[in-house]
Order: sequence, then C-alpha cells, then structure tokens
Amino acid sequence: MNNNTITSPKGFLAIGLGCGIKQSGKPDLALLCCPDGAAAAAMFTTNKIVSAAVLVCKEHFASAAKVGAVVVNSGNANACTGAKGLAAAKAMCAKTAKELAIKPEQVLLASTGIIGHQLPIKKIAVGIAVAAKKLSASPAAGLAFCRAIMTTDTRPKYAVSTVKISGKTVRIAGAVKGAGMIGPNLATTIAVLTTDAAITKPMLRRAFKNAVGNSLNKLTVDGHQSTNDTAIILASGKAGNKLIAKPNAGFGRFEKALCEICTDLVCQMALDAEGATRMFTVIVQNAASKQQAQQAARAVADYDLVKCAVHGADPNWGRIICAVGSAGVKLNPDKISCKIGSATVFKNGKPAKFDPKKVSRIIAGKHHTIIVSLGAGKSRDFCCGCDLSAKYVSINADYHT
Repeated sequence: MNNNTITSPKGFLAIGLGCGIKQSGKPDLALLCCPDGAAAAAMFTTNKIVSAAVLVCKEHFASAAKVGAVVVNSGNANACTGAKGLAAAKAMCAKTAKELAIKPEQVLLASTGIIGHQLPIKKIAVGIAVAAKKLSASPAAGLAFCRAIMTTDTRPKYAVSTVKISGKTVRIAGAVKGAGMIGPNLATTIAVLTTDAAITKPMLRRAFKNAVGNSLNKLTVDGHQSTNDTAIILASGKAGNKLIAKPNAGFGRFEKALCEICTDLVCQMALDAEGATRMFTVIVQNAASKQQAQQAARAVADYDLVKCAVHGADPNWGRIICAVGSAGVKLNPDKISCKIGSATVFKNGKPAKFDPKKVSRIIAGKHHTIIVSLGAGKSRDFCCGCDLSAKYVSINADYHT
C-alpha cells in the first residue's frame, strides 16, 4: 500500500485519536514522533494575540537542538486563557515527553479550535498516554494524524513528494488543516510536514521560509488571521543523502519539492474552505515593486464583491479593477489591463470585447487565474483566494453550536 501521509518519510511515527475535547466525539488529538530526533523549522502567526501553544512552541523551538515530537489538539484553541492555559500547554509537552522518554523542550505543539475555553488537560493527558502506545509508521496512522487536526475542514488534507538528492530518494510529506480564519500572514493554518532529508537546521529554515512564502503565505480565505497559526517541518536525516549544509544544487531540488508540496496543500485548503466551491489565483504584474504587486493581488483576492462574483461565475471585471484601485498602490489608469483565464476583459484602461458566456465557464471551473497589469513597473506577485458563498456565513454563524 502506498503511503502518501506524513509517515511516508523514514524515521517518523504518528497517530490520531479522540480524547474528548470535541463534544462530537470526533478525533481531536494528534501525535507525531521522530524517535532519533529531527532538525526543525517553524513559522508562527504574527497576530498580537496568540495562543498558549504558540508561546510554548516558540520557546521550545528556540531552545531545542533536536525535536522528538509534535503534539496537536483540535477543538480548543487554548487562546486568551491566561496562566492556566499556559500551564496546560506546558503540561501537554511534559506528558508527551514523559511518554516518549525525551525532554519537554524537545516537544513542539499546536492547538486549534474555539478561543477562550480552558483545555481539558486531564482528558488530553490520558489521550497522550494512549496515543504514545499506538504510534505507527503505517499509512493509516498518518491519515489518523491528519484527521485529528481538523476543525471545520470537511476532509483531511495531505500530500507527499519524492526528489533525488546526491543519488538518494528523499521524501517530503505534509498534513494541513484550515478552512476558515485564513489570511496570508506566515503560516495561515496548522501545518505539519516531515522529510527524511539530511539537512542542517539553517538550511531547513531557509527552504521552509521560502516555500511557505510562496504557498501557504499566499492564501486568503477570509482575510482573517488566527491566534494559533503554526507551521512546522521536521527532518529526520534518514534518507542517506549528502548533508545539505549550503545553497547548492541539492538544496535547490529540495526547496523546489518542498514548495510543490506546500502549493498542493494550499490548493486543497482553498477548495475545502468554508463554503467554497472554487478557487482562483490573482497575478499582478508590471507593478512598481514586489511588495505593491503583493498588496494589489491580495486586495483582489480579499475583495468580497470579487469573491461573490466568482461564486456566481460572473465575469464582472469592474469589481476586479475597483479592488486594484483601492489597494493603495502605484498604477497607470491608462495602462491597466485584466485577463480572466485566457480572455482579455479590460485593456489599457478600457473595456475589451469578450464572450461573457465563455468567461463565465472559465470562472465556473475549479480553479482559474486573474491577471492584472498595473502599467507602473516590472514587478509581479500573486495571491490565491476562493469564492464567498452563503454557506460561509452559515458555518461561522453556527460555529459554537
């Protein structure tokens, strides 16, 4: 049986189960273990209000040379929970460390779910003890991990890839959750990735930062940034490749494969976003700077009227141009152009002739591209988004119930 979960790379064990955090009884505790220790890289939310899990994870990431485990709970964000919440986060790590015979600072963690509720730490402690005994490298265990980190996701999201480095097959795999409260600020979600590449911590961090910057950091569902965003990658070094210690050809291949995995996960997230039926990518080119291209692209992807038009497969280019005009970037009104898929709908500041039915069919697909030229420079960037439906409102209106 092919394994396309986070246990595919050598050196990793995982499991997911229910311990009673969620009233539904669905899986809510996930555990990943690297028995021989792993190099790690991590990125976190830039929200000024952060969960206790983020605080503790940052502290452990900074102090541990090698990471032995990642523990994740869903159904409870452990955010805005004060000293008691911080103690609970530390207790999660301490219990995991005890069960796996490692140090607490070698445990990274993440929490996701409802804000403001105290963690049921006694239930979690029992769950960790059970999970530690069920750890496995099987595909089923990897999938169980993925299911246990879900909140409003309707399906598990995971991907795997292989790449040849110094004659050895290196595997990279990832599991991700995220369907709402997603804005492109660092991790944008809870993401856990594994690789058996032999790579130094600085090079792993460099590759991960670039990969996240061009994938997970380019997705907006609703423009809202979570208090819990965390992305972690562990490298076991078990592939047997020559150690990647500098930006050479091997590093380039690893970074490219990692970015492809993250991009795959982003597409899965966008197509399973709360109430979403389709996704789109906004490419802004001929901008005065990369930062301004990014700013304009996100303005379009976040624009509610554009998102509603996408939901209705309406080729309403006016909303796109309006979003760009309100983005606060340098542009030339007489040179602005816009394409939806292959169809030019606006050119050099004027409406272009196009077939509305054909463009509507393009938008109605699972994924289409919007290209906007600002006529102000040579820089470009992009942002991914999804449509906005009535179901998004329903999901978030009923979230607590």
